[in-house]
Amino acid sequence: MSVGIDEISFYTSGQYLDLKTLAQQQGIDPNKYYDGIGQEKMAMPSLDEDIVTLAANAALPIVERVGPDAIAALLFATETGIDQSKAAGVYVHRLLGLHSNSRVIELKQACYSATAAVQMACAMVARQPERPILVIASDVARYDLESPGEATQGCGAVAMLISANPRILEIAPEVGNHTEDVMDFWRPNYRSNALVDGKYSTKIYLKSLKRSWENYTELSGVTYDEIDYFCYHLPFGKMAQKAHSQLARVNRSGQTPEELERQIEPTLIYNRAIGNSYTASMYIGLCSLLENSTDDLTAKRIGFFSYGSGCVAEFFAGVVQPNYRSALHPQKHQKVLSERVELSHDEYLRLYHFANPTDGGEHPMPEETRGRFRLATISGHKREYIAR
Repeated sequence: MSVGIDEISFYTSGQYLDLKTLAQQQGIDPNKYYDGIGQEKMAMPSLDEDIVTLAANAALPIVERVGPDAIAALLFATETGIDQSKAAGVYVHRLLGLHSNSRVIELKQACYSATAAVQMACAMVARQPERPILVIASDVARYDLESPGEATQGCGAVAMLISANPRILEIAPEVGNHTEDVMDFWRPNYRSNALVDGKYSTKIYLKSLKRSWENYTELSGVTYDEIDYFCYHLPFGKMAQKAHSQLARVNRSGQTPEELERQIEPTLIYNRAIGNSYTASMYIGLCSLLENSTDDLTAKRIGFFSYGSGCVAEFFAGVVQPNYRSALHPQKHQKVLSERVELSHDEYLRLYHFANPTDGGEHPMPEETRGRFRLATISGHKREYIAR
């Protein structure tokens, strides 16, 4: 039975900081960011946006099409959770009007957990083919000001409907995994910003790619030259280029730099404009490939490398289905990106320095988001969300 992604939709905030503005503030050449890390803009959430509102806005087109009663479960992947107990997806469940008989689970393992959710959803659909599963990955990437990671911040959410006989991508069951206890990136409970050892994290990323690829090829029998395009986890765009160059060397592909670039370039377009979205980044990359490639991708095999610091990594693949374009939302995504407002550096700092209140009082949030859903109030230590 064919199982995979039937529909995919993403959402990001209504404002961004151009990295040339950050570079000017720091007195450096903007090309350090534009070319050096492959990033141009980073999305910043407004004060009434968070992983819940981003997630609900991303999933709305899917739920409007299939109806709220059709979804058997909502699997919510994030590494910037808003509560130590309650799943952020439960708020989304209410905002989208999903049936009370559907289950909600939150998954965490750094940026890998969206792939864990996709694989879990595929298994659930294989068991009950008539019940599609909604997978949402939603994150806000934050690092300390003036740290090497500052320019790689961003935010975004991606929603995917996993079903039998999918319209977009059939996901093959074979996977290659690598898990290793390392400290390349982490965020203790007492910190709002992540900590990262950048050079070490890059080293572990590439090591995990090699190990998970070797495991994948051993189990699947698929060879490097049988894969047409590659989607990588995207903490920043240049990481995909480093990863793909290494994978080509491991497989002695003999490809030219131009041929290597063609296999990944369409996956990077949306990421350049959004920045890092942690769990959502690889799947926004898939969306970027499907919507921006000028080639007909029907029957093309896409390889995926999902990496979560700490670390868990996975390589898997899927085949694009006929008429996949009918299940995409390119106009909606282009509208979200084109209508965003550019922030000044002072406006960026205002958003950056805002801290959620902790005194238990009533704190209405200013109405700033352009999306359907917003965080209205934090009152009595409770987050209250509404639809506009």
